[in-house]
Formats: sequence, C-alpha cells, structure tokens
Amino acid sequence: MRIGELSRRTGVSVPTIKYYVREGLLPAGELTSPNQASYDETHERRLRLIRALLDVGGLSVAGIREVLAAIEDRERSVHKLLGTAADRVVPRYTDEPGEGVVAARKVVAELIARRGWHGHTGNPAGEALAIALAALTEVGHGDFAEVLDAYAGAAEQVAAADLEYVARNVERDDLVESVVVGTVLGDAVFAALRRLAHVDASGRVFGVEAPGANGP
Repeated sequence: MRIGELSRRTGVSVPTIKYYVREGLLPAGELTSPNQASYDETHERRLRLIRALLDVGGLSVAGIREVLAAIEDRERSVHKLLGTAADRVVPRYTDEPGEGVVAARKVVAELIARRGWHGHTGNPAGEALAIALAALTEVGHGDFAEVLDAYAGAAEQVAAADLEYVARNVERDDLVESVVVGTVLGDAVFAALRRLAHVDASGRVFGVEAPGANGP
C-alpha cells in the first residue's frame, strides 16, 4: 500500500508517519520508484503499536524507540524485555532524596523481603514506590503503609494475569509485543479498573445510592 493508504487505515497523518520513519520507530517502506515507497501490514501493525504506546501508555518518542529496539533484539530474554518495557513506564526522580525518601526505601525493602519478591529498592519501580510513600507521609498519611501488603497481594494477582496472557503467545514476535502491550497499556487498564472499583466501594461503604436508583 502507499503511504496515503497507510495513513487512512491508521488515522495517522502522512507527515507524522514520515517523522516516525526518520526517528527510527517505523521501518522505511520498500522503494518502488525514486519518490514512492510501498508499505504492508507489518507497518500498519507497528504504527498502531507506536500510537498506543504514545497516546495510552504515555511514553516519549525516546522511550518508544528503546522499547521497540528491545522487541527487535532477539538475543534479549523475555524477562529482560519485560524489564525494559516496565522501566520506561515508571517515572524517574533525579532530586536528592530527603529523610522521608530514605525512610520509605527501608519500608519498600522490608516489603520486598517479606513478600519474597525478586527485586530491590534500586529498581525504578521500587524507587517510585518509596517516593510515593514519602509523599503520603509528608501530607500526613504515613499510616497508608499499613495497607501496603493488601496492595502488594492485589499486584501479585495482576502480575500473574499479565504473564499468563503473555505466555499464550508462542511465536517470538507475538510474545514480545504482548509483553510490551501488557506492561505499558496494562497499567492504563488497571488504573481505570481501580477507579471504577473505587466508585463501587465508595457507594457500598458510604451508602451512596446505586446508579438509576431514586434519590431522596
């Protein structure tokens, strides 16, 4: 297909497609003449993945480039690929840690040891958790750490579901793509589900009328 057809199929403008090609996110089409190139379904699939990682996953162009490079690295294990995808989603903090963050790191380290997790506080996710716990303490909600194990238990179930989904794909190309999609877009899905559950739980705990019920 020509680039115009690729644009119509995906809803991505021609200039944007050309930008992705220049940035190395999308392979160039096969030249059919000095000024024309042909694209196929693999380009369409990659383009849709790029847009999903950008629009829903919130990754930067540089982050997407790193994730796509990991997908194409056939020497990289699935475990390391999962780590690459996850690390690009977790926000990085460059500020010098204060006493609150140092104390929160200890809480995170104890949680990891208690759960028997294969991880460490230096992991970007561990550091992000420490930053969040320190912020909670700063605003007077340090007791939130008391529900940390409940959160961890729920996270274990979600992680198991993620990897069960990934394991269904036996072909390398499908497998690595599902790892990225499950990690990056799965975060967006879980966040939305958590908020929906909050609405339901709030209604049950505080006695709010169910949708459609006659109010007072």
